[in-house]
Amino acid sequence: MTVEATMPDGDGPGPAVGAALPATEPAAGAAALVAAAKAAGLTVATAESLTAGLVAATIADVPGASGVLQGGVVSYQVEVKAAVLGVSRERLEEYGPVDRIVAQEMAAGARRVCGADIGISTTGVAGPEPHGGHAVGTVWIGISSDLGDRALLLDLEGDRGRIRRGSVDAALTQAGVEVERLVVDRR
Repeated sequence: MTVEATMPDGDGPGPAVGAALPATEPAAGAAALVAAAKAAGLTVATAESLTAGLVAATIADVPGASGVLQGGVVSYQVEVKAAVLGVSRERLEEYGPVDRIVAQEMAAGARRVCGADIGISTTGVAGPEPHGGHAVGTVWIGISSDLGDRALLLDLEGDRGRIRRGSVDAALTQAGVEVERLVVDRR
């Protein structure tokens, strides 16, 4: 898996925050996220395209998730991204849904719509065919909090199921990283 991050100013690649963290099973990542967010008094919301609700469902499987998970939006279609999450229609028309800014705007929209401290989004190509000029396995994870909006580009391999599970794992990991960043920022 290849990971590239862009920082809140959007000036291009930056350090992949949390990229050095070992991959976990999504259930373990969700449990760690729920525990950390609960301890910090933070809430999470999701905006999901290729994962179609799997991130929120994985979080909800953890006992105590109701103290952390505000809600989620499955925005499989671009119209939902624009109308519900507030993603720029112009951006969607020009670049399509598999885009860094789209991922950031999705995360910010989830945060706003659900009233959460952290918004996390997934958008990309699970396959089996390329889409909109993007290869199978191209995934953007968007993250939004009071610290700003950022996105990570993933290049995942495998079949549709494996790409979607990898996206869930990465989203949960990045949500956990954002909890850590917010806790450090409060100090």
